[in-house]
Amino acid sequence: MRIYLVGGAVRDKLLGRPEGDHDYVVTGARPDDLLALGYKPVGKDFPVFLHPDSGEEYALARTERKSGRGYHGFVFQTDPAVTLEQDLARRDLTINAIAQDERGALVDPWGGVRDIEARVLRHVSPAFVEDPVRLLRVARFAARFEPLGFRVADETMVLLGRMVAAGEVDHLVPERVWAETRKALAEPRPSAFLRVLRGCGALRVLFPEVDALYGVPQRAEFHPEIDTGMHMEMVLDAAAGIAPGDDLVGFCALTHDLGKALTPADELPRHLMHEQRGVTPLRALAARLKVPAEHAALAELVCREHLNAHRALELKPATVLKLLGALDALRRPERLETFLAACTADKRGRLGHGHDDYPQADYLRRARTAAAAVAAAPFVAQGLQGPAIGEAMERARTRAIAEMKLCNI
Repeated sequence: MRIYLVGGAVRDKLLGRPEGDHDYVVTGARPDDLLALGYKPVGKDFPVFLHPDSGEEYALARTERKSGRGYHGFVFQTDPAVTLEQDLARRDLTINAIAQDERGALVDPWGGVRDIEARVLRHVSPAFVEDPVRLLRVARFAARFEPLGFRVADETMVLLGRMVAAGEVDHLVPERVWAETRKALAEPRPSAFLRVLRGCGALRVLFPEVDALYGVPQRAEFHPEIDTGMHMEMVLDAAAGIAPGDDLVGFCALTHDLGKALTPADELPRHLMHEQRGVTPLRALAARLKVPAEHAALAELVCREHLNAHRALELKPATVLKLLGALDALRRPERLETFLAACTADKRGRLGHGHDDYPQADYLRRARTAAAAVAAAPFVAQGLQGPAIGEAMERARTRAIAEMKLCNI
């Protein structure tokens, strides 16, 4: 029996990045061999075990054969005769198909070390096309590693295009699409995820509402980048810088301008009412991918209200209070922070504006603090009851925001 460290931990060690979970492949063994050593079985489709002390995953070396459509259509075989090289051959990218033995020596039959040095994301074998999830994974790895100079190999992009043309991505279940998208939105360069999907034709299949933004013009005085799709990519990357690893902010950034794809041609490059028009495609996308309720709710608020955030310094105090109420910000200040991060990203996601100040954020935070300081107790003490208490508090909160604004002029 031989044990090898495989996958991301080896790759990240070679890149000088913090290592995540350690995964191991075991060759020359049967399930009973690991059970006898105290390993705990967890695999459903193929034998995977947890180490009795570390809890790390150990999988028996296996091969796989395509048996149907989609990513469930595989037959796996585990046998003591399966070699490490055969196991590595079934992996997606060469940089993920490197193993390290117990002495620290690398086993690299597919040139993963070379591709790490060349900063290339390259498929291991033609069998790559058999699993549509790999298309999403390549795009997600692009979002992670593009800042390090990685690019997708030309021949791999060709294979991705063939997968789309063959209809493989049509068999991806919504939960899997969302799981990979959510991870991509938390990466340092989420725009790369979209570029890879768009480059192979998968964006229009999986995210038609987003794909429709490309080629739609905006007013150059507000958007020097002009193209709405480019703006959305820039907002995504700005969001990743403002709230690193926060896929909720990322989803709000991704969907904040979907209404611009629905602007009538005779109104372009203006986009009147785009924040209202964007709600319908956003709801459709969220429902189709089974997006978590909080993601869908906050994204809709950002879609509807981001222009009010941009105009916050000019809004009447009563309108500011209404905005805070829509966000439920007095009870849940974290929602305001998510909203402000997405709106700040929208402001900075424009050509030449990547470092703009966004004083509206601090203003809305101060407005929330002023409004939240108004308590019900004094009004109860005055003898007010029922709806009268709420009305009095609303008037007091509006005055508090007005006084805060006067004090900060």
